[in-house]
Amino acid sequence: MSHRPSSGLAAVSTALLAMSRHLEVRDVLKTIVASARELLDAEYAALGVPDDHGGFAQFVVDGVSDEQWRAIGPLPRQHGILASMLHKAEPERLADVRKDPRFEGWPAAHPEMSDFIGLPVRDGDEIIGALFLANKRCPREDGRCGFTADDEALLSILAQHAAIALTNARLYERSRELTIAEERSRLAHELHDAVSQKLFSLRLTAQAAAALVDRDPVRAKGELQQVAALAAEAADELRAAVVELRPAALDEDGLVHTLRTQIQVLDRAHSARVTFESPGVRALPAAQEEAVLRVAQEALHNALRHADAKLVRVSLTRDGRGARLTVTDDGKGFDPRTVRSAGRHLGLVSMRDRAGGVGGRLTVTSAPGEGTTIEMEVPGG
Repeated sequence: MSHRPSSGLAAVSTALLAMSRHLEVRDVLKTIVASARELLDAEYAALGVPDDHGGFAQFVVDGVSDEQWRAIGPLPRQHGILASMLHKAEPERLADVRKDPRFEGWPAAHPEMSDFIGLPVRDGDEIIGALFLANKRCPREDGRCGFTADDEALLSILAQHAAIALTNARLYERSRELTIAEERSRLAHELHDAVSQKLFSLRLTAQAAAALVDRDPVRAKGELQQVAALAAEAADELRAAVVELRPAALDEDGLVHTLRTQIQVLDRAHSARVTFESPGVRALPAAQEEAVLRVAQEALHNALRHADAKLVRVSLTRDGRGARLTVTDDGKGFDPRTVRSAGRHLGLVSMRDRAGGVGGRLTVTSAPGEGTTIEMEVPGG
């Protein structure tokens, strides 16, 4: 690093400080990629986190616009050069990645890349990700350019600290998930105790009223008034519990980030591929955001548990001042009329209630052997 000691060290310091400021995994990944690209003065940078199915659980890019990224298509699979970074411990520098025998081409919308550097991000012996950079912006007199050994040294330092930042972020998210689970368990116990007592009293009072109807109508009327009062109290306690059970992640991260995080977890946990896109969606009122999240969760549960889907696509798009949620799967599908007549709802009644409760609308499109699409429209504020 002798040709730029002060600027190189300053850039590394800035990058490390930036990574340490974030606790959310997605934010840490974006900061790592942006820092690497700036540090090595590259045109493109990416960081891939592998899943257990030969693909990437997360793949964050810098230097590619949202429009380009959508045109490129689904996340890449682990093959060619990308795979080598996830299965070997050494960095890799190439003068022209297109001439490497492992190169397998790009999608049509993919930008052209030539010089390339990549290296794994390691946590001990485990490779938890890989950094990729391409097209160094340093034209020489002969018009050629490329990453140097100094670049590799800088990137290695960054990758070591990136592993620490990413591990810490994962531990933080896991800790928060456990805290939320504990809080929900506490609320569930409180809800069970309080409402069970009310419902028990309600049942006894109703039985007493039924016994008094013929021989003492006046007392029966009093008992029925008590039934109404107990029912109102139980309803109030249920409403209070529901308010407390609003997902904490919604308040902290917003709908888009919460959905993306949950879908990434589902994608890793199931053999089916689960994808998510959310172009241009802005924040919605709290009630609408919670309704959208709950409907998405129910639709995903049906697709992954009942439909035998291989691919589930979730999109959240802007719709005027509101938003449109679409969950589409390629599973076995069903006849909605048959489901209703058989008394099996697959959560459809609950989803429609949630949509209607916030002034929205739910549409279900399905047929045997043709998959299912759940579409929910909600108004904005």
